Amino acid sequence: MVVVVSEASIKNHVTISIAYVHSFTNPIIKTLHYMINITNTEAKLFAIRCGINQAIQIAGINHIIVVTDSLHTTHRIFDLSVHLYQIQLSMISRELREFFNKGCFNSIEFCDCSSSNHWSFHATIDKETKNFNISPLFSCKSSWNFDRNKEYANILNTWKITFQASNVKGSNFLDLCDNEDCSIKPSYSKESL
Repeated sequence: MVVVVSEASIKNHVTISIAYVHSFTNPIIKTLHYMINITNTEAKLFAIRCGINQAIQIAGINHIIVVTDSLHTTHRIFDLSVHLYQIQLSMISRELREFFNKGCFNSIEFCDCSSSNHWSFHATIDKETKNFNISPLFSCKSSWNFDRNKEYANILNTWKITFQASNVKGSNFLDLCDNEDCSIKPSYSKESL
């Protein structure tokens, strides 16, 4: 039997996913990954995936217990509808299929363990995810606002180039001016042009 304890946490737009794989005959296997601009659900699914991947590599294992603080996230693994997490789920499904094909008595179990339970295995990983601190190399470029502002700037530049090169402008086009007699240029505010 193997126990996989997984957790994820977000700090400064950086998501940390950690999975510990506990086995009675092997030393603890620890996987730690960090990613930028992904949701907590994606990170939790990724941590579960990494834990399952490590667990199925151990010889003689026929039962895996996955312990997480968000059991509702694990329900996504078996959700066949179209949603954002299908890449993670297809990888988890592939690994589970490999595990189940190894033996007809192989099984997996998902258990919920919130941080308030203070279970030693989960408390350790929970503390590690919250204390792990990493800053992205270009922190100003990791936010959704930066991406959105860059997209709007590209739209405005495309409009300016297209309009200047177009014959549609004609001779009856009016230049709008502000209070200081400067031409008003298109801009974006509050997510609209």
